[in-house]
Amino acid sequence: MSVKLIADSGSTKCEWCLLADGKKKKIITQGISPYFLSLDQVVAILQKELLVRLKNVQVDEIYYYGTGLGNPENGKFIKKALKKVFPTAKAEAEIDLLAAARAVCGHDKGIACILGTGSNSCYYNGKKIVKNSPGLGYVLGDEGSGAYLGKKVIQHFLYNTFDEDLMLRFGKQFNTNANEILDHVYKQPQPNRYLASFAIFLAENRDHFMIENIIEDGLNDFFFTHLNKYRESWLYPISFAGSVAFGFKDVIKDLCNTYELELGKILKQPMDGLISYHQ
Repeated sequence: MSVKLIADSGSTKCEWCLLADGKKKKIITQGISPYFLSLDQVVAILQKELLVRLKNVQVDEIYYYGTGLGNPENGKFIKKALKKVFPTAKAEAEIDLLAAARAVCGHDKGIACILGTGSNSCYYNGKKIVKNSPGLGYVLGDEGSGAYLGKKVIQHFLYNTFDEDLMLRFGKQFNTNANEILDHVYKQPQPNRYLASFAIFLAENRDHFMIENIIEDGLNDFFFTHLNKYRESWLYPISFAGSVAFGFKDVIKDLCNTYELELGKILKQPMDGLISYHQ
């Protein structure tokens, strides 16, 4: 029985799972982004944070899913790094959207969605991604994502749209001001993650009608802009992966009912679904 290594990588952290002799071993390393790291840096991460914890296990197959792999050159780059560390292993490097599709749909047809820091969706035919509604990133798109919802929270705070109660709650939780927020968004690195950090305010204040409105409107924007575009949305289940989808699954369920769509799975992270797929 071949020994398999599965990776699900964002730019902050990478979750690995070793499948050997019917057992699972999970390892967390720092994230790997082909846009920010050199080949030597990626190889160093793999050697220092992963290889040492595999205890000389001979890996036969690697299934790597990660950020930035929509660009074929980045896929080659990751495979090259993996080959340097695991010279005898067969390696695949695929986009994170395929990880979500395989995790939530397995070998069945369906619509697979990511609602995490960013958002994405596709129609998956049980083998590959056939259609993809374009993801325009956090500035122009990412409807329904943590960054999108967090941006709404900040707008409500800066425009003074929140009522007095929510303004007080926001001030107590974040202790920030307009200058600091604008500096983070327009001058500091990774503003999408900064924006997404405010989505927690929604999860923790669901007793307030204004909060519910932001969540429902933000997720509806995802349904209307993306899921509406697939003819297959009304033929196959709609499944989700990501912390936002998992955290607001009740709203997603209601929206599926409203749009008359069949709800499939909702997973917080793709890894457990990927383990089932690759076993």
